[in-house]
Amino acid sequence: MIKGLRAVMYPVPDMQQGKAWYSQVLGVAPYFDQPFYIGFAVGGFELGLFPDGQPGISGNRAHWGVDKIEDEVERIVALGATVFSAVQDVGQGIKVAELLDPYGNIFGLIENPLFDPKAIN
Repeated sequence: MIKGLRAVMYPVPDMQQGKAWYSQVLGVAPYFDQPFYIGFAVGGFELGLFPDGQPGISGNRAHWGVDKIEDEVERIVALGATVFSAVQDVGQGIKVAELLDPYGNIFGLIENPLFDPKAIN
C-alpha cells in the first residue's frame, strides 16, 4: 500500500551550489549530506538533491505547502528563482504556483487550507 509522499528529488549540476540555494529557500540545513545525495527534512517529508540527471521541467512536479503563497513566491524569486506559472486560485481556497529553481527544475508551491497534517502516516 502506498502511504503518501515521502521524498521529491531534484537533479542539480553542482551539489554545493544546490545545497546553498535550497538551504536558503527551505530555511534549514540538510540532515543528510553526501557527494551522491543531499537530503532536507521539510515538514515531515524530504527534498533531495542528486548530481546525476538533467534538470528541467519534464521531470517530477511536487508542490510544497506554504501558508501565504504570494509572500513565498516573492521571497524565493528574490533568491534567484523565476516564475514558471504564476499564483492561481484553483478553487476551494487552494492556490498553486510553480517556480523554476536556478537549475531549471520546477519547484511547486501550494497553499491548501484543506490539507490535514494529521492524515500523514
